[in-house]
Amino acid sequence: MTEEDRLRADLYDLMAALLVRPPSSDLIARVRALSGGDTPLGRAISALASGAAQATGRSVEREFNRLFIGLGRGELLPFGSVYLTGFLNERPLAQLRRDMASLGIERAPDVCEPEDNIASLCEMMAGLILGRFGSPAPLAVQRDFFDRHLAPWAGHFFADLAGAKGAAFYAPVGAVGQAFMEIEVQAFRMAGEVPA
Repeated sequence: MTEEDRLRADLYDLMAALLVRPPSSDLIARVRALSGGDTPLGRAISALASGAAQATGRSVEREFNRLFIGLGRGELLPFGSVYLTGFLNERPLAQLRRDMASLGIERAPDVCEPEDNIASLCEMMAGLILGRFGSPAPLAVQRDFFDRHLAPWAGHFFADLAGAKGAAFYAPVGAVGQAFMEIEVQAFRMAGEVPA
């Protein structure tokens, strides 16, 4: 596995960990230690680390609940079906479940949310890269999964998160995700243009 693939998987895992539930104090401390370079992604990572330095576990938990749970519903609904059709549990979720089955990806037994949640999809991408579902998936398989299940909507979700009125800690999470999705789109496009 290349260092680039390891870094991609780490970033997908980080996004999954930050978006699946309010982060633990340990995770917030690890985010504080991050540093980024002078690229859009690097600057977003630096902003995230700076935001983590100002955050407490309690403040981030309240923000997470306002953004994603709320009273009745949160400010954002982080599901592919919602972004693509306006409704939960629609055709994009059915397609995802078919693709998960063909790739040997099973839903965790303790998860009750639909699988097209952004956190779950980030976790699946990391798993494909690292081989958590068998052998590491070839780049073409990663690209197909990304193109079907993340590319059509994840960038929009992360832009919405970056601009959400209830986001302080999560605004730079959105900026990191948005920059990362743009990089993935371009990298997969370039990889697809290279003759095999």
